[in-house]
Amino acid sequence: MTDAKRKTVLSTMWIFVLLNMIYADLLGMLRPGYLELLERMSQQLSGSAVLLFAVLMEVVILMVPASRLLNRDANRWTHFAVVPLSILWVVVPSLMPSLGDSTPLSYVFFATIEVVTMLAMLWFTWRWPLPDQTKSTISGPPHLADVRV
Repeated sequence: MTDAKRKTVLSTMWIFVLLNMIYADLLGMLRPGYLELLERMSQQLSGSAVLLFAVLMEVVILMVPASRLLNRDANRWTHFAVVPLSILWVVVPSLMPSLGDSTPLSYVFFATIEVVTMLAMLWFTWRWPLPDQTKSTISGPPHLADVRV
């Protein structure tokens, strides 16, 4: 697989993760009592906490173009840093259920899909081969006339 193709696959996987994150949040809004929860949270969350959430989400959003623009090495290191952070960003809220209820099964479902996809991205970047530097411009064995004695 070429580097360009690998970058396209990674970028597409990040879009897939983002769509799952958005839809999980949209479905979460359908729960009874969700508006009351938002009311309470808006009074308790500081501006710094909201900014932190925005930065964490923006990191995931930035991975869509970064996956296509960064070279192999930068892509690998970025994925090795961002994927674990993003997995925490997905998993921690599911461990802290709101409204005194258990975590909704829809959230668990989407979180599972997101985590599995991000682990696949990590594996995909781990297995990214080095550019083949051993290829020669000469095809076939050297000719006798090219060999020096």
